[in-house]
Amino acid sequence: MPLPNGPKTPAFFQIMRWVFSPMSYMEACVQTYGDSFSLKLDINYPPIVFVSHPQAIQQILTSDTKELEAPGDLNDIFEYLLGKNSVILLSGTQHQRERQLIMPPFHGERMRNYAEVINDITEKVLSKQQINQPFNIRNISQDITLSVMMQAVFGLYEGERAEKLQQLLCEILEVGSEPWRVALLYIPALKNVIGISQLWEQQQRQQDKADQLIYEEIQERRENTDPSRTDILSLLMAARDEDGQPMTDEELRDELITLLVAGNETTATAITWALYWIHKLPEVRQKLLAELDSLGENPDSNAIFKLPYLTAVCNETLRIYPIAMLTFPRRVKTAVSIGGYDLEPGTVILGSIYSTHQRSDIYPEPKKFNPDRFLEKQFSPYEFLPFGGGARRCIGLAFAQFEMKLALAKILTSRELELVDNGEVQAKRRGLVTGPDRPIQMVIKSQRQVKSRTLETSII
Repeated sequence: MPLPNGPKTPAFFQIMRWVFSPMSYMEACVQTYGDSFSLKLDINYPPIVFVSHPQAIQQILTSDTKELEAPGDLNDIFEYLLGKNSVILLSGTQHQRERQLIMPPFHGERMRNYAEVINDITEKVLSKQQINQPFNIRNISQDITLSVMMQAVFGLYEGERAEKLQQLLCEILEVGSEPWRVALLYIPALKNVIGISQLWEQQQRQQDKADQLIYEEIQERRENTDPSRTDILSLLMAARDEDGQPMTDEELRDELITLLVAGNETTATAITWALYWIHKLPEVRQKLLAELDSLGENPDSNAIFKLPYLTAVCNETLRIYPIAMLTFPRRVKTAVSIGGYDLEPGTVILGSIYSTHQRSDIYPEPKKFNPDRFLEKQFSPYEFLPFGGGARRCIGLAFAQFEMKLALAKILTSRELELVDNGEVQAKRRGLVTGPDRPIQMVIKSQRQVKSRTLETSII
């Protein structure tokens, strides 16, 4: 059966446009072909189907194990970094086992144990900045999230190993955002091109050094068990599956790297975008500060997490430029009709989170940053899906939202910030996420004291 229409240009040119300008490419395709279209992003395989209508999104996210499957082999372009044991690359019972082992540390009281870590790190990073000295807010956000990952995930607070590992991981993540690195995911043969081959070898050496430090830490933990530790590495080491088996060293390494890659770059970018919009739109900042101030000094982390306008600001940030542009791919198992097209077994299909979030029939004036839309309406998980859905829904979504809200609350209530340049910032691909197309410079104007007052009187 015919697939949805799509560009007729050769695969190489489609891949290049996808690598360098995916958002505008998807917008152009939606405008030309509608809710469903096809792109040829692999020279050796048939085109991939993209869908953005909520009904089609719901169908692909709720049909896992039925007409569709979400196999790990469709994500094997990430194996070079994450490793073959990553939950992202596993399928079936192995995938379920790994998710069940990883999920407990990211929920309930265990997650709230990390509130103090997030607050302390945010204050420490902010305290390094000079008053009226411009800084790239993305660098600050990354410093915060990577340090949180080092402490909350790896349980490394200080020492030579912690410093070395953080530096290596920072370099690896930075290189991973380069366009040539993304191009390699789609055209592996580029590894042999002079210049790129040297960069690839250099990155592999950095990865090997980081792996060595991670394995040293795992070995040391195994030899010196401490049941009082609450970091995610310790919790994963103590976890057992249904057969009573623990995770192997290789599984631990791969899942730690997966959590780092999935949780650092994404949350840092979300915090960056949020600070940009909050300070670009004075009415948003004023309303948000009034809500935060209503909690008084040293508010409970759970109270911050539940604030409705802060939640709306975070949701609108994740809507307008969703950090993840796509759902994980699904593959048709038995012939199925999606979006008005009959798809044969073997067809690969993606939900375009970006395109869904830009639909004017769901979000009027989609290019406008408007948190109030999330106060006025409850969107379905197939209209608003910044963390994907179904069997591949992001494991760390609660932690990511928790960290984002606490970091923003700490920054906004303790410092008066200002944009250096109030000009427009657009989205572009940054590695696997949607980042700003230029550095966002900000300055700290002064320290800020919480103005304790009731929410009702402060917003009127």
